[in-house]
Amino acid sequence: MQYHFNDIEAKWQKYWAENQTFKASNNSEKPKYYVLDMFPYPSGAGLHVGHPLGYIASDIYARYKRHKGFNVLHPQGYDSFGLPAEQYAIQTGQHPAITTETNIKTYRRQLDKIGFSFDWSREVRTSNPEYYKWTQWIFIQLFESWYNNESDKAEEIATLVAKFSTEGNANVNAVCDDAVAIFSAEEWNAFDAKKQQEILLQYRLTYLAETEVNWCPALGTVLANDEIVNGVSERGGHPVVRKKMTQWSMRISAYAERLLQGLDTIDWTDSLKESQRNWIGKSVGASVTFNVNNHEEVIEVFTTRPDTIFGVSFMTLAPEHELVQKITTPEQKEEVEAYIQATAKRSERERMADVKTISGAFTGAYAEHPFSKEPIPIWIGDYVLAGYGTGAVMAVPCGDQRDYDFAKYFNIEIPNIFEGVDISEEAYAAKDNVKIANSDFLNGMNYKKASKRAIYELEQLGQGQGKTNYRLRDAVFSRQRYWGEPFPVYYVNGMPQMIDKAHLPITLPEVEKYLPTETGEPPLGRADVWAWDTTTNTVVSNDKIDNTTIHPLELNTMPGWAGSSWYFFSYMEEKAKRGEDFASEEALKYWENVDLYIGGSEHATGHLLYSRFWTKFLKDRAFVGVDEPFKKLINQGMILGTSAFIYRVNERRDVFLSCQTVEDFNNPEKNEEAAKRILEVSGTNTPTFSKIHVDVSFVNSSDELDVSKFRDWRPEFKNAKFIDDKIVVLREVEKMSKSKYNVVNPDAICEQYGADSLRLYEMFLGPLEQAKPWNTAGITGVHGFLKKLWKLYVDDNGLKVNDATATKDNLKTLHKTIKKVEEDIENFSFNTSVSTFMIAVNELTAQKCTSKEVLEPLLVLVSPYAPHIAEELYSQLGNEDSIATAAFPKFEASHLVESSKNYPISFNGKMRFTLELPMDMPKDEIEKTVMAHEKTIAQLDGRTPKKVIVVPGKIVNIVG
Repeated sequence: MQYHFNDIEAKWQKYWAENQTFKASNNSEKPKYYVLDMFPYPSGAGLHVGHPLGYIASDIYARYKRHKGFNVLHPQGYDSFGLPAEQYAIQTGQHPAITTETNIKTYRRQLDKIGFSFDWSREVRTSNPEYYKWTQWIFIQLFESWYNNESDKAEEIATLVAKFSTEGNANVNAVCDDAVAIFSAEEWNAFDAKKQQEILLQYRLTYLAETEVNWCPALGTVLANDEIVNGVSERGGHPVVRKKMTQWSMRISAYAERLLQGLDTIDWTDSLKESQRNWIGKSVGASVTFNVNNHEEVIEVFTTRPDTIFGVSFMTLAPEHELVQKITTPEQKEEVEAYIQATAKRSERERMADVKTISGAFTGAYAEHPFSKEPIPIWIGDYVLAGYGTGAVMAVPCGDQRDYDFAKYFNIEIPNIFEGVDISEEAYAAKDNVKIANSDFLNGMNYKKASKRAIYELEQLGQGQGKTNYRLRDAVFSRQRYWGEPFPVYYVNGMPQMIDKAHLPITLPEVEKYLPTETGEPPLGRADVWAWDTTTNTVVSNDKIDNTTIHPLELNTMPGWAGSSWYFFSYMEEKAKRGEDFASEEALKYWENVDLYIGGSEHATGHLLYSRFWTKFLKDRAFVGVDEPFKKLINQGMILGTSAFIYRVNERRDVFLSCQTVEDFNNPEKNEEAAKRILEVSGTNTPTFSKIHVDVSFVNSSDELDVSKFRDWRPEFKNAKFIDDKIVVLREVEKMSKSKYNVVNPDAICEQYGADSLRLYEMFLGPLEQAKPWNTAGITGVHGFLKKLWKLYVDDNGLKVNDATATKDNLKTLHKTIKKVEEDIENFSFNTSVSTFMIAVNELTAQKCTSKEVLEPLLVLVSPYAPHIAEELYSQLGNEDSIATAAFPKFEASHLVESSKNYPISFNGKMRFTLELPMDMPKDEIEKTVMAHEKTIAQLDGRTPKKVIVVPGKIVNIVG
């Protein structure tokens, strides 16, 4: 019987689907285990071999846990809202829903072909109205909540209204906007409804505010910081500018401390935790206010070093700071406005990362030093960001490198307040350990004592207080896109109103095209039927808006992270049973949270942070019972592609050559011959070259380019000329990407070698967390192993496994394999397991093992890695149930304990033969047995040895 892997894999994939082999139960006596992958965005390109790496790892662990007796939930779905589908819709006019559905079908086919043990009865699609109904509902709950610092959690807004109506807000300790006016209960009760709503917006956990955003004109939308790379959009590489817009925001800053503390309770990598700690950015220091000369306004700054207050020689505001326009003098107005316009073209990340460029403008205004009362010039500089802290810094050039560089560049005074330290770029590292000097009442103190004293003195003046600050800012939640969750919001007199849960979901309307309107409104501004009728509770035509019973709906949509911030809870319930809640109380209580989450580290400060925020909020409001979404998190590494390059002659865009010819041209010893050939074809004797990617599918195993395929690839290559008879490509390892033409399709691998080979090879490449290059040629090794595994069970006459008693060596091989594989899986060292399987099969083949007692449990060990071949052979052994239901073999240490020792028997130090003896044989018995052996007698030939040296468990040496 031959190993027909294609037939075997199709057979068992069909069996698993028809029998719902991997369907989890919400009611089981088994312990639960929830394994989850970061769900994919279904792109038009489909999967390449780099994508399944994490999925294979999680699948191995999920299958292992089932073998270990756990009730395993291992679901899958699609993060199906997103900008790529919308951009495709803009280009083609095709509705994003059609594109998304087509892409999902491709993904599902590819995922099934690799043999994952997903429970598809719980599939999630974020673009499905039945799903995003609950995303809209969570948004409403956030709107209807405020953060009570006293209880340290979110509470219903009704409890805040009750406080306002009975005691006003003077004693309310809440997370809220900075400039909240104080009012009494009487004043609150006298406010009209609109005024009360305006005040409540200053407290709600999701709120409307004018915010500095990253605006991408080409894409017509706001982008999050993690959607911008080097100052341009990650999607398309378009310019991004900073501008103010009225946006929905989430008050994630309320959870800053809890998000920090929660990191101590979860099993994540140190690097991932550190990324979140840095993003949250906790700082302990002081809030200081500086009066502005000739203005009523004050400038508030936060500093971690209030002890340096006497070193302030200027102030720097972010160019976007609201005071800039108010305080700039007429003489400086032109310069300041020009600088602001230039700065708007740089992203926040670019400004934060750029420590070399020094730029700024003087406003012409001065602040007053709290203690000395000296005037302090107020500058603007793009190294200060409006969204971080207060958007203003008190510049201490003797204590901060960027302030020092700024002061030197603009020739601003640099006072020295540190005792015995010169002000120079090299001296900054020492400043925490020196005493304060030239600072009035702080002289002679170290920075900790001086900071406490400075805060005390500032409090006495009413110009400062101790404060803990966080870099984490509230998250902008609006996007000017079409393909996203609609907000369940309509507007009455400009104030947002929530649509009742009974009328959700509010689904996306039809639009003629998916671009912003000519007047700059988001794409939903093109909808003709996008108004809310409060009488019928339905969406109606815009021409019916009367602002009495029919009102305009929100035109923005939610960001991509909305649906992905809670999807793991939705998986806890089968699609067929999702109804009145996003998951039943019983399901939420049973599954709790994700036990193992595998995904990319690039989501550290996006999805992973927002998911933790939403989970904590849902826990506060008693909608879920857990405080953290993911107990254990592993970041899989990246599978890299091996790109192929050829060279082009820049002076003749249709002439191409091998990398070797370019090397020869640049080599003085070989230049003449190479230059002659280049001249003959290109007509130039002073060529320059540039390398271009070519599709790796055009390259054979000898790295030679198929020139006919290359010519057919693109119209501009149709008449391509080649300097060399054979075009040998240059190989480089890069990120696997469609744009680099180095993508390897898993479908082709599965067709040629089988899904089990793909699974084993991806694990065999190296440790899960590390990046590793793909090389298709390497897969033949693991494919050969599977053939050898098959032959261990089957020969030309059929199954050769029998009930023969296992030998001692058979059992030793099995149990050392059980021990190693179990340790490897528990430690996520999947690559070493593959090596262990290869060793085991080689040993059992050499032992001519046919014992079912050994070969059946071996299949269970292999099953998580190569489930198709394991299922087939397990079935041929006479088992009617799926191997997925089999218990994991138990390791028995006794089989690895050596009961005998193969002693080397030496004469005068030279080994002549070996003799196997019991390990517990006494020393004198060992000597008697060896001396009586016929080979010893023959070796001595009648001589009497001088002595016999016996080292139990090691050697016997006969001297004489």
